[in-house]
Amino acid sequence: MLDRTDRKLLECLQRDATSSVADLAARVGLSTTPCWKRLKRLEEEGFVKARVALLDRAKLGLKVTVFVSIRTNQHDAAWLESFARAVSSLPEIVELHRMSGEVDYLMKVVVADVEGYDRFYKKLIKLVKLTDVSSAFAMEQIKYSTELPLDELA
Repeated sequence: MLDRTDRKLLECLQRDATSSVADLAARVGLSTTPCWKRLKRLEEEGFVKARVALLDRAKLGLKVTVFVSIRTNQHDAAWLESFARAVSSLPEIVELHRMSGEVDYLMKVVVADVEGYDRFYKKLIKLVKLTDVSSAFAMEQIKYSTELPLDELA
Protein backbone atom coordinates (compact mmCIF):
# COMPACT_ATOMS: atom_id res chain seq x y z
CA MET A 1 0.00 0.00 0.00
CA LEU A 2 1.22 3.50 -0.79
CA ASP A 3 1.26 6.09 1.94
CA ARG A 4 1.23 9.88 1.47
CA THR A 5 5.05 10.07 1.35
CA ASP A 6 5.23 7.34 -1.31
CA ARG A 7 2.66 9.20 -3.42
CA LYS A 8 4.55 12.50 -3.00
CA LEU A 9 7.80 10.78 -3.97
CA LEU A 10 6.17 9.28 -7.08
CA GLU A 11 4.69 12.68 -7.92
CA CYS A 12 8.15 14.26 -7.77
CA LEU A 13 9.66 11.50 -9.91
CA GLN A 14 6.95 11.95 -12.54
CA ARG A 15 7.85 15.62 -12.86
CA ASP A 16 11.62 15.11 -12.94
CA ALA A 17 13.21 11.66 -12.79
CA THR A 18 16.68 13.23 -12.84
CA SER A 19 16.27 14.70 -9.36
CA SER A 20 18.92 13.60 -6.88
CA VAL A 21 17.94 11.52 -3.88
CA ALA A 22 18.88 14.47 -1.65
CA ASP A 23 16.55 16.78 -3.60
CA LEU A 24 13.71 14.24 -3.53
CA ALA A 25 14.23 13.68 0.19
CA ALA A 26 13.98 17.41 0.88
CA ARG A 27 10.79 17.69 -1.18
CA VAL A 28 9.04 14.82 0.60
CA GLY A 29 10.32 15.59 4.10
CA LEU A 30 12.69 12.67 4.61
CA SER A 31 16.41 12.29 5.13
CA THR A 32 18.43 10.83 2.27
CA THR A 33 18.74 7.20 3.40
CA PRO A 34 15.02 6.58 4.10
CA CYS A 35 14.17 8.31 0.83
CA TRP A 36 16.62 6.09 -1.08
CA LYS A 37 15.14 2.98 0.61
CA ARG A 38 11.62 4.04 -0.40
CA LEU A 39 12.77 4.64 -3.97
CA LYS A 40 14.34 1.19 -4.13
CA ARG A 41 11.19 -0.41 -2.68
CA LEU A 42 8.95 1.42 -5.16
CA GLU A 43 11.18 0.24 -8.02
CA GLU A 44 11.36 -3.35 -6.75
CA GLU A 45 7.58 -3.49 -6.27
CA GLY A 46 7.07 -2.24 -9.83
CA PHE A 47 5.51 1.16 -9.09
CA VAL A 48 8.41 2.76 -10.97
CA LYS A 49 8.69 0.91 -14.28
CA ALA A 50 11.46 3.01 -15.82
CA ARG A 51 13.10 6.42 -15.74
CA VAL A 52 13.14 7.93 -19.21
CA ALA A 53 13.72 11.15 -21.10
CA LEU A 54 10.73 12.73 -22.84
CA LEU A 55 11.74 13.92 -26.28
CA ASP A 56 10.31 16.84 -28.25
CA ARG A 57 8.51 15.27 -31.23
CA ALA A 58 8.34 18.53 -33.19
CA LYS A 59 12.07 19.22 -32.86
CA LEU A 60 12.72 15.68 -34.06
CA GLY A 61 10.49 16.25 -37.08
CA LEU A 62 7.74 13.87 -35.90
CA LYS A 63 4.94 16.39 -36.22
CA VAL A 64 1.99 14.20 -37.20
CA THR A 65 -0.09 12.17 -34.74
CA VAL A 66 -2.61 9.73 -36.16
CA PHE A 67 -5.24 7.80 -34.21
CA VAL A 68 -5.92 4.57 -36.04
CA SER A 69 -9.11 2.60 -35.34
CA ILE A 70 -8.94 -1.04 -36.32
CA ARG A 71 -11.76 -3.52 -36.70
CA THR A 72 -11.20 -7.18 -37.37
CA ASN A 73 -13.39 -10.20 -37.88
CA GLN A 74 -10.60 -12.37 -36.47
CA HIS A 75 -10.96 -12.94 -32.72
CA ASP A 76 -8.94 -16.07 -32.13
CA ALA A 77 -5.71 -16.45 -30.16
CA ALA A 78 -3.57 -17.16 -33.23
CA TRP A 79 -4.64 -13.95 -34.96
CA LEU A 80 -4.12 -11.91 -31.78
CA GLU A 81 -0.62 -13.35 -31.37
CA SER A 82 0.21 -12.53 -34.99
CA PHE A 83 -1.24 -9.02 -34.62
CA ALA A 84 0.68 -8.36 -31.38
CA ARG A 85 3.93 -9.53 -32.98
CA ALA A 86 3.35 -7.35 -36.05
CA VAL A 87 2.50 -4.14 -34.19
CA SER A 88 5.36 -4.64 -31.74
CA SER A 89 7.74 -4.43 -34.69
CA LEU A 90 6.45 -0.99 -35.76
CA PRO A 91 8.14 1.82 -33.79
CA GLU A 92 5.70 4.41 -35.17
CA ILE A 93 3.04 2.95 -32.87
CA VAL A 94 3.52 4.64 -29.50
CA GLU A 95 0.30 3.32 -27.93
CA LEU A 96 -2.07 0.46 -28.70
CA HIS A 97 -5.24 -0.41 -26.83
CA ARG A 98 -7.74 -3.25 -27.19
CA MET A 99 -11.12 -1.58 -26.95
CA SER A 100 -14.70 -2.37 -26.08
CA GLY A 101 -17.45 -1.19 -28.40
CA GLU A 102 -17.40 -0.87 -32.17
CA VAL A 103 -13.63 -0.51 -32.57
CA ASP A 104 -11.47 -3.51 -31.68
CA TYR A 105 -8.12 -1.71 -31.39
CA LEU A 106 -7.04 1.91 -31.17
CA MET A 107 -3.47 2.90 -31.86
CA LYS A 108 -1.62 6.17 -31.60
CA VAL A 109 0.93 6.56 -34.37
CA VAL A 110 3.61 9.26 -34.61
CA VAL A 111 5.18 10.08 -37.98
CA ALA A 112 6.89 12.99 -39.74
CA ASP A 113 4.19 13.68 -42.33
CA VAL A 114 1.29 12.22 -44.31
CA GLU A 115 3.70 10.37 -46.57
CA GLY A 116 5.27 8.82 -43.48
CA TYR A 117 1.85 7.63 -42.38
CA ASP A 118 1.22 6.14 -45.81
CA ARG A 119 4.50 4.17 -45.55
CA PHE A 120 3.49 3.02 -42.05
CA TYR A 121 0.02 1.99 -43.24
CA LYS A 122 1.46 -0.09 -46.09
CA LYS A 123 3.79 -1.87 -43.65
CA LEU A 124 0.90 -2.54 -41.26
CA ILE A 125 -1.45 -4.07 -43.82
CA LYS A 126 1.40 -6.17 -45.23
CA LEU A 127 2.10 -7.64 -41.80
CA VAL A 128 -1.42 -8.46 -40.62
CA LYS A 129 -4.89 -9.02 -42.09
CA LEU A 130 -7.34 -6.32 -40.98
CA THR A 131 -11.05 -5.93 -41.76
CA ASP A 132 -11.30 -2.15 -41.44
CA VAL A 133 -8.76 0.58 -40.76
CA SER A 134 -9.83 4.17 -40.13
CA SER A 135 -7.37 7.00 -39.52
CA ALA A 136 -7.93 10.35 -37.83
CA PHE A 137 -5.17 12.96 -37.96
CA ALA A 138 -4.76 15.13 -34.86
CA MET A 139 -5.02 18.81 -35.73
CA GLU A 140 -3.81 20.20 -32.41
CA GLN A 141 -2.58 18.75 -29.13
CA ILE A 142 -4.47 20.53 -26.38
CA LYS A 143 -3.19 18.55 -23.41
CA TYR A 144 -0.31 16.13 -23.00
CA SER A 145 0.97 14.63 -19.80
CA THR A 146 2.80 11.54 -18.73
CA GLU A 147 1.89 12.18 -15.09
CA LEU A 148 -0.63 9.82 -13.54
CA PRO A 149 -3.30 11.33 -11.22
CA LEU A 150 -1.93 10.12 -7.88
CA ASP A 151 -4.42 12.26 -5.93
CA GLU A 152 -7.03 9.69 -7.02
CA LEU A 153 -5.31 7.11 -4.78
CA ALA A 154 -5.96 8.98 -1.54
